[in-house]
Amino acid sequence: MVKAVIIFLMIGYLIGCIHGSKVAQFLSGVDLKKAGHGNAGASNATLSLGWKYGVLVALIDIGKGVVAIIGAHFYLADAIHLTEEQIWLLTYIMAAGVILGHNFPFYMGFNGGKGTASIIGILLAVDWKIGLFALILFVILSFATNYLIVGVLEFYLVFCTATYLWIPGIGPTIIALLLFGIAIILHLENIKRLVNGTEPKVTSAFKKKK
Repeated sequence: MVKAVIIFLMIGYLIGCIHGSKVAQFLSGVDLKKAGHGNAGASNATLSLGWKYGVLVALIDIGKGVVAIIGAHFYLADAIHLTEEQIWLLTYIMAAGVILGHNFPFYMGFNGGKGTASIIGILLAVDWKIGLFALILFVILSFATNYLIVGVLEFYLVFCTATYLWIPGIGPTIIALLLFGIAIILHLENIKRLVNGTEPKVTSAFKKKK
């Protein structure tokens, strides 16, 4: 089981290292690590390059979360020697790898994105109904408050709550809470700016030019 944990974590990490921001850089010529808030994620792509690039980066980063979890499900479907709890634990280990790879890619000096788009893809793949609910609520809260960080925190709360209520075993819940903790740490500057009233608003992204 230890070997499986290491393998799933490493595969997830490598998948997570596939960054939508690099595609945006290739198309726009703008390095997101040197633009805006210096974050290689969909939110900074939106604020720095406009909503079209934000959507592109988001789709790529969401997609890798979906692919990783669906891939894990397919591979583990025939693992009759594993219990249901072990299967879900390995699935969440894969999810953790994806988030760690996205947030701390080795070729970016371990300084990448913040994992929001990838966690969306992960929850959609774990349970598309809950994921869709959380995503709709994410959009509503982000636009209603005009701050993306509010939607981000909501999504992680739903992810952790759903994991605790419906995923067997304590392991996945612990992993979900750890990922939430990492997200809070990486978003501390956003939270501080939100408190100070200087956090960029969602509507500002739609004013960006090509």
